[in-house]
Amino acid sequence: MKLGLQIVLGLFSLIPLAFAVMGVMNGAAGLDPEGNPGAALDNQFRYLSGMYVIVTLLLWSIIPDIERQFRTAAIICAALFVGGVARFISQGAVGPGLPEQAIGMSIELGAPLLLIWQQMVARKARA
Repeated sequence: MKLGLQIVLGLFSLIPLAFAVMGVMNGAAGLDPEGNPGAALDNQFRYLSGMYVIVTLLLWSIIPDIERQFRTAAIICAALFVGGVARFISQGAVGPGLPEQAIGMSIELGAPLLLIWQQMVARKARA
């Protein structure tokens, strides 16, 4: 059960890392190469992409002893969940984004399920 959670977290951690690298390197224009997102939007997009690197590093730091890392896991899941809620609000306000953004939203809104799994692993480790 622990190994399964570690593998899932390790694989899922590659998603924010990939989007972080693409976002930092390509900026907001990477979402619409024909458009001109403007300097302020591009700046904010690259900043937020950089934050995903930190989320990835935090996630990697808790994987080895995940059974004792509820607090950090909860903070990471909360950050992802809030981001998913923000995507949901955006979808309602201005319409759907790219298909990969909808997939990201689904993963982010499902992040709290990982906390349930983490708690099962923690209980088994204590037993």
